[in-house]
Amino acid sequence: MTTHGYSYQATLAASERIKWRVEDVIGDGKQLDFSKPFMPESLARVEGLTFLGPHERLVLNQIRGLGYLCTFGLVEEFILPFVLDHARPRLSRDPYAARALLAFASEEAKHIHLFRRFREEFERGFGTPCAQIGPPEAVAKAVLAHQPLAVVLAILHIEWMTQRHWIEAVQDDRELDPQFKSLLRHHWMEESQHAKLDTLMLDSLAAVSDAAGIDAAVEEYLEIGGMIDGALAQQVTFDLESLARATGRTLDAAERAAFVAAQTQGQRWTYLGSGMTHPNFVATLGDLRPAAADRVAKVAQALC
Repeated sequence: MTTHGYSYQATLAASERIKWRVEDVIGDGKQLDFSKPFMPESLARVEGLTFLGPHERLVLNQIRGLGYLCTFGLVEEFILPFVLDHARPRLSRDPYAARALLAFASEEAKHIHLFRRFREEFERGFGTPCAQIGPPEAVAKAVLAHQPLAVVLAILHIEWMTQRHWIEAVQDDRELDPQFKSLLRHHWMEESQHAKLDTLMLDSLAAVSDAAGIDAAVEEYLEIGGMIDGALAQQVTFDLESLARATGRTLDAAERAAFVAAQTQGQRWTYLGSGMTHPNFVATLGDLRPAAADRVAKVAQALC
């Protein structure tokens, strides 16, 4: 039994009240300020690396900010086609669902454009190259190879994760660069509606699944999470190399080990733990199947 109370009609109405363009957020004199951090410490996890100097920790924080943009760019690349595929059979059956899902897809395309523009601005201002996981097409292909119910669980995880980051970590942090914070705020504004639409998509897919099918989907969702975890480990290595290029600092073996441990934990919380343990995601899993909620909770505890 679902308990969320969401509807396509109400979500569409809320979405239509949120109107912004990429050009409202970037360009026309609005620039990143590289004298300020981009990410909140609860996500960046740089201040505990005391063997790095203040400037080096700031640079690492900004590298993590770029990674945040690029990781969202990756996930939007598979969310967009998934939503379009889900919308297609509803075009003639439910006008509110069709309009809400098509608006969802349009907003995801806008987010991809926004992240690309910010990445271009970052690369102009930062001064040295920073490698990122990908490419997006390969990631999208790997994720979309899983069954739809598993994919929509992964997408719902991402949407609630985004909400948590803004509400709990970003919105009240006055130390962050206002331009980067503006990007995160505008992204959050629309993702708050997307989380509701994802929940409704999950409802429709779960309605035609039996208990065995739901259990299989949860396992595939966790497989997607495992794939992301492996990619995050690679990103930590990339970030270490990017820091060395940007600062000229070479870490010794003990410093490298401490860097990898802290940053791996930070990446895992940012992209896995904060979504898997979000109360609304946990509630949806409980509605879906209590055993699924227990399974995911055990994995989240092991990760975080």
